[in-house]
Amino acid sequence: MKFKEIQTLKGIAELLNVEFVGAADFEVLGMNEIHVVEPGDIVFVDHPKYYDKALQSKATTILINKEVACPEGKSLLISDDPFRDFNALTKHFNPFIAATASIAESAVIGENTVVQPNVFIGENVRIGRDCCIHANVVINNDCIIGDGVTIHSNTVLGSDAFYYKNRPEGFDRLISGGRVVLENHVDLGASCTIDRGVTGDTTIGEGSKIDNQVHIGHDTVIGKKCLIAAQTGIAGCTVIEDEVTIWGQVGIISGLTIEKGTVLMAQTGVSKSLKKGIYYGTPQREYRQTLREVVYLKNATNPEKK
Repeated sequence: MKFKEIQTLKGIAELLNVEFVGAADFEVLGMNEIHVVEPGDIVFVDHPKYYDKALQSKATTILINKEVACPEGKSLLISDDPFRDFNALTKHFNPFIAATASIAESAVIGENTVVQPNVFIGENVRIGRDCCIHANVVINNDCIIGDGVTIHSNTVLGSDAFYYKNRPEGFDRLISGGRVVLENHVDLGASCTIDRGVTGDTTIGEGSKIDNQVHIGHDTVIGKKCLIAAQTGIAGCTVIEDEVTIWGQVGIISGLTIEKGTVLMAQTGVSKSLKKGIYYGTPQREYRQTLREVVYLKNATNPEKK
């Protein structure tokens, strides 16, 4: 998430009431989750296990719970609770705006787009031309939808990320301030759920087609011309490259990359990044090898073959 105006390190520190390490006028351009940070961003880290990852990331301001050696060209914000203060920044720079109408006045809807009854469209939503939004769709704040997009009934865009910190008193939710972006000619089936990014974008690339009851987690990027069948679940911060085919009831854990042109057969459980190929099973294995193993085991345990 980029700030509307350039901020300074001192200004952010005063906002959070924390100490800082670095030049007072050090520029801060935005804030992002570790998987999508860019130069100028703030990233937070609150566990020593991840200090090095945060400090060596592209982020140039580190919101951290211990003063450490600051890498050259970077700055630190020293907080006793970086998770809390990251949420405070999201609330300040991207506050939630409650809806007062089914279609917000700030929403922009393109020419020849059809919006059927009982659709909710939130603040700052942009919808392109020649789209069809079926009944009971929910499009939450800040979503961006291209031209020629079809969204079927009961689909929800821009729900919060499933991202929590376990505290003694209960789970504390990381506030989601990102967006969902659908590029041109995307089709979404009925009852899909697509989480907004924590601070960045959850993106579905041009021409991709998604079946009913598919869930896509926060900050995931789906490439162009992908096919995703029903009841698939894709966790957050995953990259699905172009022209990937995913059949029904596939599950994919977070933070993986699935290479262009890959095929995942039905009910595959993906636990690691994959090179181009055809995969099946849990955990995923090369499809033809898996079939050979199944046939061998069947023959080996068939009494009639003995």
